[in-house]
Amino acid sequence: VWALCFLGSLALLALVCTNRIQYYFLYPHVTKLDEVAATRLTFPAVTFCNLNEFRFSRVTKNDLYHAGELLALLNNRYEIPDIQTADEKQLEILQDKANFRNFKPKPFNMLEFYDRAGHDIREMLLSCFFRGEQCTPEDFKVVSDPWALPSATFPPC
Repeated sequence: VWALCFLGSLALLALVCTNRIQYYFLYPHVTKLDEVAATRLTFPAVTFCNLNEFRFSRVTKNDLYHAGELLALLNNRYEIPDIQTADEKQLEILQDKANFRNFKPKPFNMLEFYDRAGHDIREMLLSCFFRGEQCTPEDFKVVSDPWALPSATFPPC
């Protein structure tokens, strides 16, 4: 009796599984679309992503001393690693900034560094129009998310 119940249950399971797999491969779908015309849209959040987290021109000798390894510009011995893809002019600037002989480091604040050396919307925003009106950098504010860097989201003020 138990064997018969087990085999019956197994057969029912196989039947249901087979039925569901066949239904899956039929690719059934239902698309419902309700279109509503909005009279007034809210300004969306705009995200700018840049693989270069920081502007090299804004990185100081003190920044390089404290965060050079983090920025992959220096190794753990405060030396410039073997960089073959670097532009010669940028490499010269980096070598000058990485000369720490007689250098006395000052206190370092990572948030201040991000604010100063990060990208600025006034330099990135070329043109912006929303609902026929021009947007300016003053219409945006920076929302920092330390886990999402190097992105900066600028929702409207």
